[in-house]
Amino acid sequence: MKRIEKTLLALAGATLLGLGSAARADINVGVSVSATGPAASLGIPEKNTFSLMPTTIAGQKVNYIILDDASDTTTAVANTRKLITEHKVDVVVGSTVTPNSLAMIDAVSEAQVPMISMAASARIVEPMDAKRKWVFKTPQNDIMMALAIAGHMQAQGVKTVAYIGFADAYGEGWYAEFNKVAASKGLSIVANERYNRTDTSVTGQALKILSARPDAVLVGGSGTPAALPQKTLKERGFAGKFYQTHGVANNDFLRIGGKDVEGTFLPAGPVLVVDQLPADHPAKKSAKDYVTRYEASFGKGSVSTFGGHAWDAGLLLQSAIPVALKKAQPGTPQFRAALRDALEGVKELPGAHGVFTMSPNDHLGLDQRARVMVKIDNGTWKYQP
Repeated sequence: MKRIEKTLLALAGATLLGLGSAARADINVGVSVSATGPAASLGIPEKNTFSLMPTTIAGQKVNYIILDDASDTTTAVANTRKLITEHKVDVVVGSTVTPNSLAMIDAVSEAQVPMISMAASARIVEPMDAKRKWVFKTPQNDIMMALAIAGHMQAQGVKTVAYIGFADAYGEGWYAEFNKVAASKGLSIVANERYNRTDTSVTGQALKILSARPDAVLVGGSGTPAALPQKTLKERGFAGKFYQTHGVANNDFLRIGGKDVEGTFLPAGPVLVVDQLPADHPAKKSAKDYVTRYEASFGKGSVSTFGGHAWDAGLLLQSAIPVALKKAQPGTPQFRAALRDALEGVKELPGAHGVFTMSPNDHLGLDQRARVMVKIDNGTWKYQP
């Protein structure tokens, strides 16, 4: 009898140990990032940022499985499916660019895995539907930044604008948003051109823009490829004002653009000029925390707004995971659903780019506190009050 009792106690102990192990299941975060290819100048700081994120949240170990999609849409989708089926991730973060992120939506919605994009287009989260219910993002919407640009152009006396952007979802999306607000600011769009991220010449497009004689040119591009139209127009003698999108806010753009991008205006997240912000800016403290951490690991002046988008994704997870853990265990459909609900419930969370307040109809959650205007001056970013 005693031997039977000991056996039962041993079995009970093993069962409890197994339950304890289940309670401590790891949280798997899958990441698809454009660390190579045309968007590498955006994706590398994002990839770097994941090395700064906590490996434990609310007592649970967190694993970050990072795959490179090489700035390619097909690879981004393949990465997403691999992360879901092979690595059993609880959430997907990515991708770096809009076309990749849009292509990933079907995969995460089918599997009912929440996704946090690090790309800008509002179409990633709008209009809200059964698929986008599972998708969130951290970069400011294009319309928010388009309003900032149009308002600045109006204040600068600009009347006519030429647009040249990527021949993909990013460039098309930016044109659509800028076109919505231009007339309200007294702006007339006199040229509308496209080019590919991998193009090495835009001479034809530049000549068409020059013939339109605009007061200003808006380049709807991101990363280092966005410098090409500006350099070409400068070489051809264009002396008007240049505007870029928040897709160029990193030092690689300054390096590639050189003297040809001097004087350029662009909207950006507060993190880009954090030391120049007023002391009472609501994102200054949280943005400074990210800059300090990043530069401690990667060097003075190495930070970019793109890494900040990854950092904010991490902050959203740090806010939502403890809430989801109260309802379910990692590695289960119930946990993924609870995590989605918790992300949607985030309120007044300061990040590197602004303050996030999500809702069922708003899976970005940023407001006008998430944008500032910046000028490239002597090879540096200058805050424009």
